[in-house]
Amino acid sequence: MSKMSSEKLSDSGDDLLAEYHFDYNKAKVNRFAGRNQPLKVVVLDEDVAQVFTTPESVNKALRALIESMPQNAIATQPNTSNAVDG
Repeated sequence: MSKMSSEKLSDSGDDLLAEYHFDYNKAKVNRFAGRNQPLKVVVLDEDVAQVFTTPESVNKALRALIESMPQNAIATQPNTSNAVDG
């Protein structure tokens, strides 16, 4: 790119170049690419969030609760994922 064309580019306010070269030697692995399972997001009330501060602690408590429930209660629970409680 000549000096004149780079000055034109700056004056026009357009920050995009006509062509970009990507250096694959400096590329980093996408840390999100390996996720096989979709994540579910659950919003905790403040008092609950103070007790369960990590996803692991929430999952451990919920799994213990599931283990303590009768099997027929688990199978017959209605799907309330779209319900909004206030």
